[in-house]
Amino acid sequence: MDTRGQGSKWRRGDTPDPELQGGNPQYPGFMTRGVLSRETYYYRRLISDAVRAIETARSHDGIDNDRIAVTGISQGGGLAIAAAALDGRVAAAMPDVPFLCHFRRAATITDLSPYKEIAEYCHTHRDRENQVFGVLDYFDNLHFAKRAGMPALFSTALMDHICPPSTVFAAYNHWKGKKQISTYTFNGHEGGEGYQFLEQLDFLQGLGI
Repeated sequence: MDTRGQGSKWRRGDTPDPELQGGNPQYPGFMTRGVLSRETYYYRRLISDAVRAIETARSHDGIDNDRIAVTGISQGGGLAIAAAALDGRVAAAMPDVPFLCHFRRAATITDLSPYKEIAEYCHTHRDRENQVFGVLDYFDNLHFAKRAGMPALFSTALMDHICPPSTVFAAYNHWKGKKQISTYTFNGHEGGEGYQFLEQLDFLQGLGI
């Protein structure tokens, strides 16, 4: 899925994000775009796009609707969790070193972006902390994971300072369905890369997907 409004740094990116009317000032990046309201928050639109991507795949001729799985790395992993939970019908989810998990903890234990964007925004807007995290709660994968009943294969890396492993384990521990997690002790945010891809193939084969 092409993530709206992103790209131009690591890939081209062709899907715009409409400019917010009356949007709040934001710290550079996407984590605080529209963050003062759950109706305007950027990830509301992005998560909705991910759910619609599943619906679009399901609408194609030749697609076996019983064998659709979702996966992604980092932000894509976070979107995979949310979209799987909201759709509720995919056969499996494979979030790889997922982002968007346990916002409050992440913002207090890592000084790297993107979570740093939240901390820097609250650093400047000292009176907005409770409001910011009140909105972020609506988009935290801890809550989406509680409603996801399909099998899942997570991955995390214990030296990951971008998506800290404790935040990934938090989402994993809340996952409602059958689950397993691959842990890479000496890796950072790159995670398992090709090794995890092979794990995913074995996982899907075991499910008959």
